[in-house]
Amino acid sequence: MAERAFNILLVEDDDVAAEAVVRGVRRNGQDWKVVVAEDGLEALDVLRGQHPSKRIARPYMVVVDLNMPRMNGLELIEALRADDELRRSVVFVLTTSSSETDQRRARELGIVGYMVKSGAGPRHAHFVDQIRNFRHAAFPPD
Repeated sequence: MAERAFNILLVEDDDVAAEAVVRGVRRNGQDWKVVVAEDGLEALDVLRGQHPSKRIARPYMVVVDLNMPRMNGLELIEALRADDELRRSVVFVLTTSSSETDQRRARELGIVGYMVKSGAGPRHAHFVDQIRNFRHAAFPPD
């Protein structure tokens, strides 16, 4: 069976953190297309096809930080779940927040995973492994 193309919308306002995720994906041999949005409002524009230059094709996974300006990660997930076209979006949280309240709220909103960011190296490999596992569960090969 052939692997389907796979895309990630990374919603992250920290350029260094975003680049670390992209490098981690590449370093672990994945050819996933990664599109970066700086906050929840930009992410919604991308997902709705309204962004002037950024596009993402299905199937995709939204990887979201919680702590961002304008529209934070939890607000973005709430907006996705309230949108008839986007409510089934697969969302994974990658954030600095280890708050039990944030984790509980994110899980209530139907995320597939939650990982607290910390340093590079093995954590990025673990993140990529988790995304790979969720990808195969949510988007089986053709």
